Amino acid sequence: MIDFLLGTAVLVLPQGNLPLLAGIGAVKGAAALKRHLSNRKETASIEDGAGAANAQPAAAAAAAGGVLRPKTPTPGKGVPPVTLQWGNLSCHWTSRKKKQRKGQPGSKQILFNLSGAARPGRLLALMGPSGSGKTTLLNALASQVPANTGMQLSGDLYVNGVQSTEANHCQAYVEQADNFYSMLSVAETLSMAAQLQMPRALPDSSKQSYVDNLIAVLGLAKSRDTRVGDEKVRGLSGGEKKRLAIGCELISSPSLLFLDEPTTGLDSFQAEKVVATLKELASAGHTVVCSIHQPRSSIFGMFDDLLLLSEGRCVYSGPADEALPYFEQLGHACPRNYNPAEFVADLISIDYSSPEVEGESKARVQALVDAWAGSAGGKAAADAAAAHTHLARSRSGVPALGAVSTGPVAGWRRQFRLLLRRSWRQITRDKAAAMARLSSNLSSAAIFGAIFWRMQKKQSSIQDRMGLLQVAAINTAMSALVKTITVFPKERAIVNRERTRKAYNVLPYLSAKLLAELPVSCVFPLVFGGVVYPFTGLNPKPIRFVRFLGILTLESFTAAALGLSVGAAAPNADAAVAIGPAVMLVWIIFGGFYCNSDNIPRALRWLPRCSLIKHSFEALCINEFEGLEFQLDEGGRGMRTGEDVLSWLSFGHTSIRKTLGSEARILGFYYWLTYWSLPHTYWDSCDRGLQTDGHCNRATS
Repeated sequence: MIDFLLGTAVLVLPQGNLPLLAGIGAVKGAAALKRHLSNRKETASIEDGAGAANAQPAAAAAAAGGVLRPKTPTPGKGVPPVTLQWGNLSCHWTSRKKKQRKGQPGSKQILFNLSGAARPGRLLALMGPSGSGKTTLLNALASQVPANTGMQLSGDLYVNGVQSTEANHCQAYVEQADNFYSMLSVAETLSMAAQLQMPRALPDSSKQSYVDNLIAVLGLAKSRDTRVGDEKVRGLSGGEKKRLAIGCELISSPSLLFLDEPTTGLDSFQAEKVVATLKELASAGHTVVCSIHQPRSSIFGMFDDLLLLSEGRCVYSGPADEALPYFEQLGHACPRNYNPAEFVADLISIDYSSPEVEGESKARVQALVDAWAGSAGGKAAADAAAAHTHLARSRSGVPALGAVSTGPVAGWRRQFRLLLRRSWRQITRDKAAAMARLSSNLSSAAIFGAIFWRMQKKQSSIQDRMGLLQVAAINTAMSALVKTITVFPKERAIVNRERTRKAYNVLPYLSAKLLAELPVSCVFPLVFGGVVYPFTGLNPKPIRFVRFLGILTLESFTAAALGLSVGAAAPNADAAVAIGPAVMLVWIIFGGFYCNSDNIPRALRWLPRCSLIKHSFEALCINEFEGLEFQLDEGGRGMRTGEDVLSWLSFGHTSIRKTLGSEARILGFYYWLTYWSLPHTYWDSCDRGLQTDGHCNRATS
């Protein structure tokens, strides 16, 4: 038996037939017991006001080919049952801006002393109108409130009755936006997650069997080989993407599952299928908490528990089927054949259409808040929070669950190999982007070839050659920059999610990304140079042609590295697109063509040494002009040799080897800058736990 993360998995060989419980539902498969497995008894104390429940590892069963099976989802089997409770939870926002605009508050109370519980085997829905604080509450419970946003959390959080500032060790969080690698299929996406997160000792066949079962349970069997897709590439539907997102989180067999508005953007049919999946997960033993805006009546009927919020205050918290009778006792009966969710939403919303209506709705909501605080349910929640505070103090230092994983499961080499395979598939399968870039380079080469067709050795050709070499350097650099500048911003949400699961480290991810980008950065400058060189009649010696291609290739690598570093440092794609070309413009100005290096002010003479355009242009000029002789104008005026041209450009004191060495050092610097920037921008916004000792604890990122 192999214990992994929070689920216990057992590998057994196929023999006979036994039912297989795949952690989230029963999946039948051919199985038998290979050998007797001794069970190690463990107890998971669940403090939910009713008592405690014991947890014991599941017995082993198997499916054909060897199956990885999480614990069965009942006490004594399956994922460890977890009860999450919170008491006096509040959230206060303070603006980080020194100056506020007129009419804008500098601070705001978002949540007010909320208490409640989420229990295993039940689906809890957080409902309320827009701006009621349901997403903030969900993020606070999941320790997903970003740092540096001005949010200050206070209160108590309990996992199985033990106080904890963080629940990350037993949870999964499904964000509202579904972010995936668009060129990977459903099976490839889940397989990648399994390879990175499941124990390395398990055979790949067992991991694949687990993925196959997971696909079947999620209802994605017909789409297993369909690419995920995005706004440019047709792929999965919205509901299928949401179920895939849930599947990626279930790889680690979490006890707690949080979902931020999982039905947003879905039609009624897809929304119902997603919530039905959540209901199955809850029935299998998971503790499921989701925020949802205004579901249809059939979806509302699937909820086990309901927490209603209005303006950050609790209006009701308890069984979903008791909500309508509770409000009816207060004089607010739901009409017959009326959607209960719509009725509740209208009841607890504040109407700002006019001052009179606003005052009436605020008075109604305040009355509901006061009624709940004075009700038996409200008092029970407050009493439970107080009791747990006393219990937590007497049990301080006792862990809520078992040992927590401190790092990636896969080794460095395996991380690198898997991430390289994923990056390579994403790049090579994007045919549209490849064709667009190829067409751009071919058209640029054709235009430059037509403009500078078969240059002669006249004095006028000197300027033409310098102009051609300059635009060749600029075109190569900009083409590589544009391709890579949005790579990291587009993947930021995916990488943040996977890094939160401790799927891999920074270095293997970056190394795989750089290696996957290198062939692409190499092909297109070779295509461009292979066309423009013979068209324009540059230096006819074969060695000069080879050097020309090599210089453009190295420059393409450097410009691509610049794009990666800017993308890694920028907060989003829009900022990266704005910063990258601006930086490149500076390097173009100091590239050696528009201003002579000897005439630059002393305070700015360091800029040409940092310009990748300058070193590339210098190397191209040396490669082209060395050994060339030009015809003088009438009267013997002009520059006779290429060395005279290099001296005029202030390039006569160096060599190709030195310039390429400088370019290589710039390339290394950009790689280092990318490596340094990734942890500070991708994962600097660590999650924050709850304040329990007067300070904010940061969740492990």
